[in-house]
Amino acid sequence: MRFMMVFKGSVEFEAGQPPSAEGLTAMGLVMAEMAEKGILLAGDGLLPSSHGFRMQLDEGQRRVVDGPFTETKELIAGFCLIEVASREEAEEWGWRCIAADAKTGGDPQTSGQLEIRPIATAEFFGDNYTVEARDRNEDTFQKAAGNLQSVSETPS
Repeated sequence: MRFMMVFKGSVEFEAGQPPSAEGLTAMGLVMAEMAEKGILLAGDGLLPSSHGFRMQLDEGQRRVVDGPFTETKELIAGFCLIEVASREEAEEWGWRCIAADAKTGGDPQTSGQLEIRPIATAEFFGDNYTVEARDRNEDTFQKAAGNLQSVSETPS
């Protein structure tokens, strides 16, 4: 089962305050262990919302709104995509990530929160997920995996 772990932003994060060295180390160790065990599929931290934008389509009208965004409890600071055997295993890793995140020095009201959601599988879509759609998606995601591999091999 694949799950997306969504790390919540904080006031400090939105102000551009980097996590503490202790927190970065703690989270890095958890991520490294997940990678070593073959659980971690992807993951990254995000920049504060002041670097981002939102897009809206309202009655056919396109709108782009630049950050920063004021409602920090709704903002995302980072994510992990994991593949585990069960929800319980996802919860175990989630608790470890929360413990590491608590060491980053952020707001205690948000650093102890992690949203974990399962990734939709073909069964979720039922008969609407045609053979053609499945084949196209498989090809798309194989190409995407190759893109990710080539990006990781490119020196910064």
